Amino acid sequence: MDWSLTFLLVISLLVTYASLLLLLALLLRLCGQPLHLHHIHKVMLLLIVLIVAAGLVGLDIQWQEEWHSLRLSLQATAPFLHIGAVAGITLLGWPVADSFYRIHQRGPKILLLLLFFGVTLAIYLAPLSISSPCIKELRDLPPKPELVGHRGAPMLAPENTLMSLRKTAECGAVVFETDVMISSDGIPFLMHDERLRRTTDVASVFPDRVTTHSSDFSWAELERLNAGTWFLERQPFWEAKPLSGPDRKEAENQRVPALEEILKEAAEHNLSIMFDLRRPPQNHRFYEDFVNQTVEAVLSSGVPQAMVLWLPDEDRAHVRQRAPGMRQIYGYQGSNITERPQFLNLRYQDLPLLDMKALHQDNVSVNLYVVNKPWLFSLLWCAGVDSVTTNDCQLLQQMSYPIWLIPPGTYLVMWVTTNCVSTLLLLWTFFLQGRCAEARDRTGLETAVLLTRINNFRME
Repeated sequence: MDWSLTFLLVISLLVTYASLLLLLALLLRLCGQPLHLHHIHKVMLLLIVLIVAAGLVGLDIQWQEEWHSLRLSLQATAPFLHIGAVAGITLLGWPVADSFYRIHQRGPKILLLLLFFGVTLAIYLAPLSISSPCIKELRDLPPKPELVGHRGAPMLAPENTLMSLRKTAECGAVVFETDVMISSDGIPFLMHDERLRRTTDVASVFPDRVTTHSSDFSWAELERLNAGTWFLERQPFWEAKPLSGPDRKEAENQRVPALEEILKEAAEHNLSIMFDLRRPPQNHRFYEDFVNQTVEAVLSSGVPQAMVLWLPDEDRAHVRQRAPGMRQIYGYQGSNITERPQFLNLRYQDLPLLDMKALHQDNVSVNLYVVNKPWLFSLLWCAGVDSVTTNDCQLLQQMSYPIWLIPPGTYLVMWVTTNCVSTLLLLWTFFLQGRCAEARDRTGLETAVLLTRINNFRME
């Protein structure tokens, strides 16, 4: 079980509790009242610090991959986060100025000013460290990345089926990405999971073989399975739209397709095929020969070899010899690259590690996976990525422009204007608080004089 979300929820609640205490302290301070924390609150704050620290360490271990995504999201939002940070520090100037004029000791006053204006200056200068691919001129915007259907179009049709392939073509994608396994009698077929229960009705047809490995079924047995009704019963993507009547009817009649069948269908729709080849169990008849069986299926299909993007690392030299026309596509990790690659298939989290300009100069095409969100697609578009693998091809197809694109000159004006407005507001805040402090001092002095006179009158 993944406890990371539970930890995150607990940490969020604790931080909310601590934030409420800080807000209460701020309000009391603004009212000139002292803050007397109960010892229970003090203990709770100490526990919160320890728990949050431990939780963040745990999340850092659990979410090592997600931190790379966070870096990309900051690249996409940093220009706007800067404006928000400037607005926040400007609003914070009011209580800081009030505290400054209420403090009478010189040392704490100087320390408060240095701390506040040090943070303010750091926020003002933050754009110097902001690097976003979408801060560029329109003329420098690269072409829109092409789309690769992840197991087809899994939001529109059951994954890894003929219907999914056709929907991929309708989305304007250029590649159908899939997964291939070998049946017990040597027929390559499309399947991602090692068990058939998620995407077929194996529990109804073969109830005693639900946990059997997908490759341990013969092709005749696989042909008996329905690969579409599950999609109608439990849509895997909550944001997907309901299917139309004809699409529902087509989906409920989908079967597990053979690789050769899918290749011929892809050729008719002018789609390329990229697939990951999964090794069968060790006791499988074709455990040692599964690559050769797959190559034979590709050659037997009669489709142009160039439409096949060969992703598996196993026996690349043999594959290249048997089918020299197939395009070899590599990933950095686990790839035994003996020649300069022309196609790379990488995680989108690897974008910060890539020098897209140098890769393009070497005529290397880059595909990143799996990209479903418009903001991320926009960022990769600005960065010059050639193609992306996606579950949501119908959404990304509709995008004719990145979500935002700011010319450097415009961003400079935004930066300077925001900082200038903030500076003027802070100066006005300190000036106004200074006047209020003077009024308080005069009122206090007058009150003290009046009380002195009253006391003198009583004594007389």
